[in-house]
Amino acid sequence: MGLSRVERVIPGTRWLRGYTGQFVVADLIAGITVGLTVLPQGLAYATLAGLEPQYGLYSAFVGGVVYALLGGCREVTIGPTALLSLMTSRHTGYGGASGPQLAILLCFLSGVVELLMAVLRLGALVDLISLPVTVGFTSATALIIGASQLKALLGIRGGSGSGFASTVRTVVEKLPEARIADSILGVVSIAVLLAMRKLKDIKTPPEATRGRKTLGFVCWLIATARNALVVLVTSFVAFYYDQRGERPFILTGTVKSGIPDFQLPPFSSVLPTGGGPNGTEPVPVGFVGMIEELGASIALVPIIAVLGNVAISKAFGGSGINPTRELVALSLSNICGSFFSSFPVTGSFSRSAVNHASGVKTPIGGIYTGALVLLALGVLTPYFQYIPKAALSAVIISAVIFMIEYEVIRPLWRCSKRELIPGAVTFVLSLIIGVELGLLAGVLTDLAFVVYRTARPLLTVSVADTALGTQYILIRPNHSLLYFPAVEWVRNVTSKAIKQHGNIPVVFDCRLVNEFDYTAATGLQMLQKELEKKKIPLIVYGSTNEVRKLLQETLKSSLIEVTNDDELEVLLQELSPADGAGKHELREVVTPLLSPDRAPPIAELEDS
Repeated sequence: MGLSRVERVIPGTRWLRGYTGQFVVADLIAGITVGLTVLPQGLAYATLAGLEPQYGLYSAFVGGVVYALLGGCREVTIGPTALLSLMTSRHTGYGGASGPQLAILLCFLSGVVELLMAVLRLGALVDLISLPVTVGFTSATALIIGASQLKALLGIRGGSGSGFASTVRTVVEKLPEARIADSILGVVSIAVLLAMRKLKDIKTPPEATRGRKTLGFVCWLIATARNALVVLVTSFVAFYYDQRGERPFILTGTVKSGIPDFQLPPFSSVLPTGGGPNGTEPVPVGFVGMIEELGASIALVPIIAVLGNVAISKAFGGSGINPTRELVALSLSNICGSFFSSFPVTGSFSRSAVNHASGVKTPIGGIYTGALVLLALGVLTPYFQYIPKAALSAVIISAVIFMIEYEVIRPLWRCSKRELIPGAVTFVLSLIIGVELGLLAGVLTDLAFVVYRTARPLLTVSVADTALGTQYILIRPNHSLLYFPAVEWVRNVTSKAIKQHGNIPVVFDCRLVNEFDYTAATGLQMLQKELEKKKIPLIVYGSTNEVRKLLQETLKSSLIEVTNDDELEVLLQELSPADGAGKHELREVVTPLLSPDRAPPIAELEDS
């Protein structure tokens, strides 16, 4: 059955086909479960982004609705994440209204860039970011996020660092000022969250009794809603002390209630500090000024968002996911979210895993999550002021510590040490100079290795014999392409092989080569002329039609080519000297290579 016109315009409506009451119940349970996870995380991530807590909730309801209409993977949940919150925080430090305005504009522009990527089908750009670079980036980000939460976790006021090292140094210097109550609450909250997380590993066998299955379900529910439970319990403790007139903890404070107004993203702002002749007068900035302030984040935030969202979609949806559709859904989630005061959002792996474990049937579960968030904004926000900041920091830290992917180091060290270099560069530079430049440096390092492999392709050089005993030097590129950076390398390897093995015919095996550019073909022509001066024939073996056409145009009538071993046998016999003396001279050149105590040399020549 084909898609209807509505389903082509709004792909998510196809989930309504056969949408039964059982699906409604499953999606409702999953939506509420994810909602209980996103509520405390949204408040925490807004604080991480340098914004008031309600902005985390503003960012948590639009994405679910948009993705339900346009997305293709039922498990994906769109909302605030720790990584994008950290990247947003780089632009929210001016204070006043400028922080939220810059964050909302960044959300809008990220959506525009993502939509442009979808229109131009540039989703493949994320393929330039290799797994080691991604691991280095996310691991460094996890450490940076964790360090940024230490102050709130320990109840330290004032003083802040702009980077990982300075943040850690500030915490160490102000450690004597840590508040005992906040420190205990924060550490205990982390311990409880990690312990409750282990409950999800308790498996219930299919043949278990009803009571055992009920217990297993309760354990799973506690593990899934652990963030909400910890925030709820600590808030009750803070409320109890508040009623007694005591404030042992630093609290979140007043959270603005109500649904955000629908309005255009801000295209101008006023920076309250840092301007004027004495550096303190407010400075009005227009759209161009805001663009300059956001800088590289306009490109990097969408790329990171797309990278995360596509990875989650593939993890849960497999190969059937359409990357372009995912890009469109993500872009419109950000664009529409910016009209409701959202900061940049993307798919959350942790909440998507919760959604999957909750038995979600369709992306409509995201609508139920959004409804729960709206309900919280309208009813529960007066009570959010009692949430201790240490508890929110504990929620963030207990989530990001599992982003440190140290387990990939061992297999890479054993199998591909070279791939550790881009990951290490990304990790170290992200900690030292910032995540954006660290990621860029890692990608460039990876590309440098790709360019190096193109310029220095692996060439297998060996001396082979035909059935009649005629010897020749066989040069076989182990790569499917041969481009201009490799021209001099091929010539040098060939010259070394001739010096080592003598003036015998050279056979260039092109059976594995699918692409050959004009510069490489010209270089092969120059090599042929060099060999002609030494009276050494250069034979091209087994080239494809495309490569053969290019070589014929370049080498003209001087191209000597064979397509199989029989043709090579006949050609080498024709090129061999006719008189016995000549044959004797040829045999003298190669006899040392065929001595009984020495096997025919087969070597892989690499750049030394």
